[in-house]
Amino acid sequence: MTDNRQTAAQLLVRCLEEQGTNRIFTVPGESFLAVLDALYDAKGIDAVTCRQEGGAAFMACADGAMTQRPGVAFVTRGPGATNASIGVHVAMQDSQPMVLFVGDVARDMRDREGFQELDFSAFFGPVAKWAARIDDPARIPEYVTRAFSVAISGRPGPVVLALPEDMLREEVPTDLAPRPVAVRPAQAVCPDAMQTLFALLADAASPIAIIGGAGWNAKARDHFESFASSIGLPIATAFRRQDAIAPTSPIYAGNLGYGPNPKLVERVRSADLVMAVGARLGEATTDGYTMPTPDHPGQLLVHVHPDPDEIGRVYRTDLGLAASVDEFAEAAALWEDHAIISFDAGAEANREWRDWASYTPSPDAFALDMAACVTSLREALPGDTIVCNGAGNFAGWWHRYWRYEGFPSQLAPTAGAMGYGVPAAIAAALRYPERQVVAVAGDGDFLMNGQELATAAQCGIDLLVLVVDNGAYGTIRMHQERDYPARVAATSLANPDFAALGAAFGAWSVTVDTTQGFKNALEDAKGRSGLRLIHMKIDVEQLSASGATVSGLRDCAR
Repeated sequence: MTDNRQTAAQLLVRCLEEQGTNRIFTVPGESFLAVLDALYDAKGIDAVTCRQEGGAAFMACADGAMTQRPGVAFVTRGPGATNASIGVHVAMQDSQPMVLFVGDVARDMRDREGFQELDFSAFFGPVAKWAARIDDPARIPEYVTRAFSVAISGRPGPVVLALPEDMLREEVPTDLAPRPVAVRPAQAVCPDAMQTLFALLADAASPIAIIGGAGWNAKARDHFESFASSIGLPIATAFRRQDAIAPTSPIYAGNLGYGPNPKLVERVRSADLVMAVGARLGEATTDGYTMPTPDHPGQLLVHVHPDPDEIGRVYRTDLGLAASVDEFAEAAALWEDHAIISFDAGAEANREWRDWASYTPSPDAFALDMAACVTSLREALPGDTIVCNGAGNFAGWWHRYWRYEGFPSQLAPTAGAMGYGVPAAIAAALRYPERQVVAVAGDGDFLMNGQELATAAQCGIDLLVLVVDNGAYGTIRMHQERDYPARVAATSLANPDFAALGAAFGAWSVTVDTTQGFKNALEDAKGRSGLRLIHMKIDVEQLSASGATVSGLRDCAR
């Protein structure tokens, strides 16, 4: 190759550098070896080698959630892409920017069902904002910039680009340069709509705001809290968006989702004005579209979202504002021409949340009391600790008793994907090496992606991993006991020694089965660095943070 020529792969890496990419997550494949070779010379991009493509995709998804720029993953065709699809689905449902590059079969092999061939546009089309293939190396700058632009615009989400193996090896002129960095389009707030909003608030008797979601950032957090506090407006966070507002806010009303405060549920149901900002009002946040209902008779709905296609998609909307949530929040905080008399409801809702979210010791507590352990963890670790979890009832104790003080500080899939916590925690520890990061996983959840502890060890990161082991798929067991009491089928687990497993990856590790044992282990772990794992063995009877137990569900059935 001459000085005035470059490979398509080299051009691709230059385009990534221009877009501000400084880290990619990958499981290497021969279909994109040319990219790996180009990364060898790209000193500004850290290539994190993962152990399974699902883990790599989760890491990219989490990285996008933290930076608000697309997280980037590279995987190979067929098996690699299908493994990675879970991360694409989570990025879509969670509204997080991500770009997945997939090494593809050579162009002359296409449509012959070549080795590991898939039609990636057809496969990823339903779960991505855009899925395409780059056949012409001269169009790499166009495709890459479009991918980043699509991923961050409107409702953020994932983009998938397939890269034919032979295309990556083609040579193009070195004067074929990357396009400038893609930026999120400005979405100014309509003054007339703001005037209408404040008139609706002035007429309301019991309003509530539900916040968090597409494009939410530190600016939106600060300005919306300032606005809501000035009028006493109660703020609830959407499912797994608890870091959208500081928990110290005097008008924070708590989180919606699975197992919320019953008083908060009643407050949403009885509100005469619901103001959704950034939230899609999905199934988990609204308890199966029951609060509010899609037609919400007797309630007014104001929906602020950066994607106009989201407004009115499911819910009848009385006032819709297609705007960036941070621009809206700033405009609301600075708006002066209104006649709103401050509500008492914000302070009242905050007191109700604090009562519900505070641990009260019980003489009948389990040997290892999850509420007590989470409270002890909260008291022991810095306020800006980043907590990462996958899916399972174990997460409910953190949703209820943890305080997400920093931003970002909660990485948890609203899509409810198991196996997310450990990969997300690795991404967080790499992105914020100065902050404490905790991965929280159930026993079933951990074994979905626990192999990524090898990635954590290889990267030499500081990470605390908590594995909550009740010997069951606890969430499914809870529903099973509710619908088919005492008929336990396929939900019991025979688990490994998780402490020994952690040690095999080089972690300091310990098993505990009492609350005091956990406190002692936590104190020990705090004095260490590197990879640390605490295996928490709990009784399956302790099903959820709401107080559900196996025996209680069976008694209800009788």
